[in-house]
Amino acid sequence: MTLSDTQLPLILIVEESDSQAQALISLLDNAGFAVRRVASGEEALSCLDSGLPDLVVSDYHLPGMNGGQMARQFRMNAQTRSIPILMLTEDEAPGLEREGLESGADAYISKSAHPDLLVLRIRALLREGSDFLQAEEAGRFRRARIVIVTSPRSDDCEEETSENANWARDAAGASLGELLWRDGHTVTTVTASSELINGAWLGGEEGPDCLVLDLTSRLLDGVNFCRRLDARRQDVLEAGGTSFRILGIVDADRFRRHSAADLFDAGLDDLVPSDIAPDVLALRIRVLVRRKLAQDEIRQQEIKRQVREVALQTAQSEARAIAAKAAMAEALAHANAELADANARLIETQAKLVQTAKMASLGELVAGIAHEINNPLAFTLAHEETIARALRKLIDTEGPLQPSQLTLLEKCANRIGAMRLGLQRIQNLVLSLRRFSRLDESAFQDTDVVEAIDTALALLAHKFGREITVERHLTAPRMLVCQPALLHQVVMNIVSNAADAIRSRAEVEGLEPGAPSGKIVIETELRQNEQGANYVISVADDGPGVPADLRARVFEPFFTTKPVGMGTGLGLAIAYGVIEAHGGSIDIEDANLDGGHGVGACFTLSVPVRLTPTGPVTIGRSA
Repeated sequence: MTLSDTQLPLILIVEESDSQAQALISLLDNAGFAVRRVASGEEALSCLDSGLPDLVVSDYHLPGMNGGQMARQFRMNAQTRSIPILMLTEDEAPGLEREGLESGADAYISKSAHPDLLVLRIRALLREGSDFLQAEEAGRFRRARIVIVTSPRSDDCEEETSENANWARDAAGASLGELLWRDGHTVTTVTASSELINGAWLGGEEGPDCLVLDLTSRLLDGVNFCRRLDARRQDVLEAGGTSFRILGIVDADRFRRHSAADLFDAGLDDLVPSDIAPDVLALRIRVLVRRKLAQDEIRQQEIKRQVREVALQTAQSEARAIAAKAAMAEALAHANAELADANARLIETQAKLVQTAKMASLGELVAGIAHEINNPLAFTLAHEETIARALRKLIDTEGPLQPSQLTLLEKCANRIGAMRLGLQRIQNLVLSLRRFSRLDESAFQDTDVVEAIDTALALLAHKFGREITVERHLTAPRMLVCQPALLHQVVMNIVSNAADAIRSRAEVEGLEPGAPSGKIVIETELRQNEQGANYVISVADDGPGVPADLRARVFEPFFTTKPVGMGTGLGLAIAYGVIEAHGGSIDIEDANLDGGHGVGACFTLSVPVRLTPTGPVTIGRSA
């Protein structure tokens, strides 16, 4: 049973005797409390895992640990130290009250006390609340203000005065006020009166923390006096203060033989008999004062919390305003970044258009030159064949020829043969130029990759010379659906860069002109993957390689590592755009060729074979 289940205060009874436990359960159940019972202190500590009680009623004499030891365990735990503990014991053991209070119990009551007194004492403890112990450590250092209110006495009264009562002085003659003063409290003694109740001092900053009322005199209407004090206390609470505690001292016979419900209803927080020992009474007062000081500290903490909350809300409002400004600044910066990015894309597009226009013009120029060269070349080759046939006829003519004539004819034949080789080289170069000039062939079509690579190598032969060796390992199929002219340009740009890299390394190493300086390896293969197949072309060299921090930049327009005037920085950028248009990719890594002179670079072009004459195959469309 827990408080959340019943909406009633949960009382934990710690009692070994079944009969006494049943009597307590019946009493508290009739009084409107939810009750749980255990038989020992160890069991009480174990059952806390299933829910915390609102108050503990414990017998002092328990098997195993006694009630005082259990109370110490409660006070040592942060979760249970705020639970009020009411200790029960026998009348013949007066020293146990002192020990129980010192161990951490909040109140002490005899098992022989009137049942109503037990219920009233429990309600008083629950009324005070359990939050006071949260600030106990911070509140205990303030000097408590205690006021002892004595009963009015007539001069001819034969009754014993307060100063001669049992609770007023201990065996050594020390008064209650002196005992409390030794504890560091401020103690004042006054006489009960209407002026006392109506005085503003009860609710001031220097008001009392605890009132100790002597209610033993018949001249004082104790119930009415307590009720008026409680009304004054309610005014203090409504004004935002913390209420003082009220402890009453009544005649011992009335305490034991009559119900004190009227006094508790009038507002008393604790009630003791007049024959109580002064040191035990001092302990009871200390408990009330401790709770009052702790509530004062809680009130101060709440005020500080509210101030912090207001400051936090103000700071949050300022932070939201700053965040709004920051968001506006971020949006502006984002807009500026987008504008700059758009501007960069525009410049890049313009550069590509310029380069494309240049390449188109170059293609037209090359096509025109090839056409103009091809006509006289065809004419010259035809006449070369005619002259060669005539010379053979002269050599084969019957009749004697002078040796000098024969030598001259043979020399002419040799020269004609050499002319044929030169003319054939010019013819092959013109053929390559005509293939390269097909820039209008931008549609996807079946393209001979081997022929495209051979064309690029033929046009770059002057860069290779005898110093650079070109190896070809073409294992992929010859035909690929792509843009032929643009594929020529991509391969040519990468191979040209590889040749330049090898020559730059050779110059740095100081190699002799004409000495072998490096090699270029061109490979093709068909790679299968989950999405289909990729046509892969790799170009590797043994030049100085591309540093890792530059690999992401080599495809940027106008970025080049070549000296000024040696490169435009557009070759790889255009190559990247071409491969991207094919739905492919370009990767760069170290080549590390076998027998190479340097680390080198390997450019790997990967183009999907899911291409058609109209372009790349889209998702859901078959090739």
